[in-house]
Order: sequence, then structure tokens, then C-alpha cells
Amino acid sequence: MKKILIKNAKIINEGKISIGDVLIEDKFIVEVGNIDKVSDDVTIIDALGKYLIPGVIDDQVHFREPGLTHKANIATESKAAVAGGITTFIEMPNTVPQATTQKLLQDKFDVAAKTSYANYSFMFGGTNDNLEELLKTDPKKVAAIKLFLGSSTGNM
Repeated sequence: MKKILIKNAKIINEGKISIGDVLIEDKFIVEVGNIDKVSDDVTIIDALGKYLIPGVIDDQVHFREPGLTHKANIATESKAAVAGGITTFIEMPNTVPQATTQKLLQDKFDVAAKTSYANYSFMFGGTNDNLEELLKTDPKKVAAIKLFLGSSTGNM
């Protein structure tokens, strides 16, 4: 079990800044506060003068996969996002092909499961012609349904 203690950080949480420590065990925050006693197997990071913020969710990304990977893809863009403090992204459906069927949407989830450095979800694209597919969308899995009011992206 990997344990990390971040000490003396300026912790931003719920609109407040406080100086404190964060203990992480196996990727989970297990304690926040003034932590003085830890076991010898804990890696300690002194964050004096540095801010520790919650992960940021970017709810409108255009990673261009599939179809436009000469511009970007889920692996490269999620890696860049994580480097900038983004821990979760939600991608728009206007890729090539558009994520307007359950199969195409699942294909995106499959790629992300193999290549993403961040947490992820996707929007399903609503069109004039895919109501049956739209109604199959699992709200526990898909972040949103994206409907464009103008034809800026072809049939969406």
C-alpha cells in the first residue's frame, strides 16, 4: 500500500484556504488536517508555500478522437490536461464520426479506458434522426446529451 503525506499545504476546499496536511493511501485521501504521527513507510512531501486544490473538471473538451487524431487524441490531450490540474474531462460528440449512436459512443469509452490519463465521460450527440439511440443512453454513464440549435456541425 503506497502512502503519501503532503505537509504544510495551502489547502483550498469549499471556498476556504487553510494550512494543513493531506494523507493519501492507495490513491485515496484518508485524512485532512494537522497530521503529526505517521508510519515509517509514508513518503512525505513538504508543500510549504504551495497550494493544494481539488481536481478540476473540464466539461467541454474537443480531443478529436476518432477521426481527427492528426490534431489531437485522448492520450495526448488527457496527459496535457492532468499536467494542468484537470482530473476529469467530458468530451463533446462532434468527432468524425459523430458520437450519435450507442456503438460509436461505446467506441470512445473503449479508447479512453485504454489511453486516458484522467477520469472521463462523453456527451451523446442528439440529431433530428437518432431519438431511438438517444433514449438508450445510460444517464449513469454518459455526462450529457448535446443538442446544437444550429447546424454548425453538420447534422447535429
